[in-house]
Amino acid sequence: MNHNTPLSPRPLSHLTEVHRRVLTTAQLRAHGVPAAEVNEQCRPDGPWQQFLPGVVLLHSGPPTGEERLHAVLLYAARERTAGVPVQPGAEEPHRVTYAEAMLTGMAALALHGFSSAPEPASLQQLDVLVPRMRRLRSAGCARIIRTVSLPAPQQVRGVPVAPVPRALADAVAELSDANAVRGLLTEAVRGGHCEPAAVVRELNNAKLLGRPHMVDAVDSLLAEGRAIAEDRLYRMVTEYSLPDPVWNVDLRLPGGPHLGGLDAYWPEQAVAVELDTRAPRPGHRQDDDALWSEYARKREHLERLGITVVHITPRKLREGLEQQAAVVRTALMAAADRDPAAYVVVLPR
Repeated sequence: MNHNTPLSPRPLSHLTEVHRRVLTTAQLRAHGVPAAEVNEQCRPDGPWQQFLPGVVLLHSGPPTGEERLHAVLLYAARERTAGVPVQPGAEEPHRVTYAEAMLTGMAALALHGFSSAPEPASLQQLDVLVPRMRRLRSAGCARIIRTVSLPAPQQVRGVPVAPVPRALADAVAELSDANAVRGLLTEAVRGGHCEPAAVVRELNNAKLLGRPHMVDAVDSLLAEGRAIAEDRLYRMVTEYSLPDPVWNVDLRLPGGPHLGGLDAYWPEQAVAVELDTRAPRPGHRQDDDALWSEYARKREHLERLGITVVHITPRKLREGLEQQAAVVRTALMAAADRDPAAYVVVLPR
């Protein structure tokens, strides 16, 4: 092969444009380019460049943002993900996969559409999530993050990215600015990317909730999540033409004890809706258990009085508003077939 020939003798038409510009040495070898040829092409004044160990850019200029993303994924992926079809040159496009590697941290959040996360092209380092047992070191712009349990990746702009809760945990682990942390967590919920409980769970798994600047950010996250869930509940009643309930009330027995607070209550049908916005917190296991016991105790007491309690999580409201409206409507319609409920006093909460 002529040393001045920059491309392999086998056609690369099955690869996308960016994958023709970023290849591993294994991919080049599969296309008929031996290691000696790669080294020659990657000489200081050559037409190619070795961007990361085992990853080659087939041009001499600076990499584009897209090239950097694919390069770090190729570097971190298992070797079997060469992305070479059985018959090179086949007419059908070949989708390159990256086994056991996905973008996480700020780069992943930017790809998920977070306005408070900088574009990947401006990041000095790109975080890549891999299994804990992988023997791989950070190199160049690729920062390797290991995990015991690799989540299922989501495909965004043609690259695998970690789900939002995991990407958030990896991003805020590197931040000490409380405002920046609060901004990212709030956008996760306000932007509809995920529920607060999922974020808190990942932060807890990463042992981040004990950091002082994280406490206020998580409190803001939970408050934001509850406000959004309440707004969706209002919307559900309006959009699906449910009868108007009384909102945010406390129930008491006449001259008796407090029965508990409810987010929505239909007095004529004796049907209540309660939002479950609990989230696990480290060091609060007993508090969480006590809160759940209180939920269960309240529900059992109300149902003994003939009041139907519909328990709804924020996730159910986000993912199935119509379905939750049907559940509530069914409970309201079934009221006519039940014995009358005990008389209770309804007070504003």
